[in-house]
Amino acid sequence: MRMPALARRALLAALLAAAPALVPALAQAAELLVMTSGGFDAALGKLAPQFEAATGHRITIIRGSSMGVSPTAIPARLEKGETTDVVVLAAPALDRLVTAGHVLPGSRTDLVESTIGMVVRAGARHPDISTVDALRRTLLEAKSIGYSASASGTYLSNELFPRLGVAEQVIPKAVRVVTDRVASRVARGELEIGFQQVSELLPERGTDFVGEIPREVQQVTIFSAGLAAKSQQRELARQFIAFLQGPEARPTIAATGLIPLPR
Repeated sequence: MRMPALARRALLAALLAAAPALVPALAQAAELLVMTSGGFDAALGKLAPQFEAATGHRITIIRGSSMGVSPTAIPARLEKGETTDVVVLAAPALDRLVTAGHVLPGSRTDLVESTIGMVVRAGARHPDISTVDALRRTLLEAKSIGYSASASGTYLSNELFPRLGVAEQVIPKAVRVVTDRVASRVARGELEIGFQQVSELLPERGTDFVGEIPREVQQVTIFSAGLAAKSQQRELARQFIAFLQGPEARPTIAATGLIPLPR
């Protein structure tokens, strides 16, 4: 996404004012590797080109889930020795990466809050999930249900379904989506309803966003950025994390269904 010249100059000025150490880096373009889970992917896909346009550096995005045993999951990638400079994923998963030695202690920067929502195939009837009782009925009546293999899916399967008293009826018809987005499976008609972080549902074509699950049973997930322990671009990585947390990024983040946290 190209930025207007005036906005590009304003962003560059803000970055330079906040971080004079960036000036020497501008003399030579560098590549910054950023691993992200799906919750922040849409926002990052829009913000990376803005940072590139303002600084001349290049952002390479590496995608994976916050948790799970998939080979593309971020913890699995790092365990295999894949390199990156910045990691963005659910805060509890980031903390585990700090413990495992993959992310520098003290580098965690909380960026956004993310909520769980539901989609149906485009044009399909919108089931009621406006109250806890309505959500329970929708889960029981649905022929098939999709949930993610990451933070939101773990909450649904391990906590929400049992809490609602529907686990025994729901789990047999629920699908844990590992290598795809839940909304993609719903768009193809493979699943009747699907639950995931709102920011992962909204970009998918072929679905209708029904809404967030009720506040009383909602789980708000914080997504955070951290500096990879083996980063070869630590100073630039810090500047990029500061940009993600800064005021210039907030409108873009909010437009993707996330709630920016105060700096």
